[in-house]
Amino acid sequence: MQIRTLLASAATVAVLAGCASGGTQTQTGTADSSAGMSSNAVTYEGTLPCRSCDGIDLTVDLNGTESSPAAERTFTLEADYVNHPQNPDPEQYEGQWETMTGTAVDPQATVYELTPNGEGQIYYFQKIDDNTLELIDPQRRRFENGQMLRLTRQ
Repeated sequence: MQIRTLLASAATVAVLAGCASGGTQTQTGTADSSAGMSSNAVTYEGTLPCRSCDGIDLTVDLNGTESSPAAERTFTLEADYVNHPQNPDPEQYEGQWETMTGTAVDPQATVYELTPNGEGQIYYFQKIDDNTLELIDPQRRRFENGQMLRLTRQ
């Protein structure tokens, strides 16, 4: 199962709100935003809806800051399918992230574009506030049930 399936599933669920059996955010984990080896690392976690499982636990680690040089803005993204009938292994992607400005309805919105190394789909997350990211589509539009697609800073 590819993370592309994750986004396709999330988009489908967004359009067909209420079809997911899961979809609540998790509130576990920690972030190290103090001094230390990864002082600019931030972790966001949440559970996205899934048609054929109880949810997709998603963890995104962002290294660097919006003002960091491009080489320092890296990410890892891990997707783990909860109670999926095929028991797929967790998927993990690494790459670079950029900050973009504007969405379809808010020209001042901050959007993070995550581009995996090698093969993989580009992911877009709108920064809702300092503690919340929301998965949005490639045209930088929010899904109807966007609150089900939110990750919380840990």
